[in-house]
Amino acid sequence: MSAMRARRAFRTLPRLRVKVTDWPRRGLVLTDTPHSRCPECGGTGGHTHDYGDAETGEYAGTDWFPCDCWNEDRRWLLLPLPRRTPPGGYSKEPPF
Repeated sequence: MSAMRARRAFRTLPRLRVKVTDWPRRGLVLTDTPHSRCPECGGTGGHTHDYGDAETGEYAGTDWFPCDCWNEDRRWLLLPLPRRTPPGGYSKEPPF
């Protein structure tokens, strides 16, 4: 019974880290990370699947399937960071 609870807790508890993001605005973000001991993905956060063109058989791309041990969309903005002005101030030249 306790092994079942441990497995359920393994899947539901987030592993949080602080990360600097640049988009849409520079800031510190608290984000979820893949579980390092996940038996399904091995800590990579998902699986890749290469596929090819049906007619020619050539490589056409790679699909990414995220693992259930994390949620790549789970993130919270902790602190917006200010934008730095360039050294010497802004230029008075036109942008072309």
